[in-house]
Amino acid sequence: MTRRPARLARAVSCALAAGTLMTTAACSGDGGTDASRAGGVTAEQAAEQQRQTPSPTATLTTDGARMALITEADIEDDWTQVRDTEAENWHDSLLIGTVDVSDFLTAKAQAASCQRLINSLFDDDLLGRPSGASALRGFEQGDSRLLYQVASYERTDPEDSLHWMAKLPEKCDQFTVTADDGGQRTVQVIDIPLPDVGDAREGLRVTVRGSTGGENATLTLDVAAVRVGDDAITVTAGGLDGDENDSVEQAVKQGTPRLKDVLAGRTPTPNPSQIE
Repeated sequence: MTRRPARLARAVSCALAAGTLMTTAACSGDGGTDASRAGGVTAEQAAEQQRQTPSPTATLTTDGARMALITEADIEDDWTQVRDTEAENWHDSLLIGTVDVSDFLTAKAQAASCQRLINSLFDDDLLGRPSGASALRGFEQGDSRLLYQVASYERTDPEDSLHWMAKLPEKCDQFTVTADDGGQRTVQVIDIPLPDVGDAREGLRVTVRGSTGGENATLTLDVAAVRVGDDAITVTAGGLDGDENDSVEQAVKQGTPRLKDVLAGRTPTPNPSQIE
């Protein structure tokens, strides 16, 4: 792995209440109508209130961000946690290069979005530089790596970055990157589904085909970002062995409730939470 020459700076109670209201309405015959006349809350109104309930708004601290990080048990398989200093310096040389503007119809705008993608994958700042606390943890399995980050973006709005990510499969479906040595690499971007967690989420698979060390190679990265209020988790996993989509899904499925627990002032359980 090679450092970028000028590295950019670092990427049930409500449901129970609704269920209680539904039971009350069911036991009162036409009480649902009576409740409406009396100014009570119907089951439909309760469900709507549940959908509109905002995410926790506690300020994420550095200790909280670290507490919200996943563990080896959360992603199963044979992932092994590495030292934080090692994970901070993970960079793949296949991601260094300049996007070929001639690949695009609306050249400058599309090329800029694709260049931002390549740069942010190299620098591990998919949602931009965190404006508040952040923490990351790295795992490896064979030739694959998984980097998991929890960060606060209260002054930079992670939703804007999620909108940018959502457009990448169309804007950057396939393009060329030219390396410093003149070698060319073909990059493809598609969207991938994620579990329905958090307030908003986006997933991508980025495939880079080129050469490294004089041999042809294919780098496959599955990346995901999940927003919880003004905070977010990002996951990047993959390598030369192929995709790691299952591990990315597991990471966001288990990691999102950990972040929510921290923001609610609770200590996440040391064992993986169960989400169907």
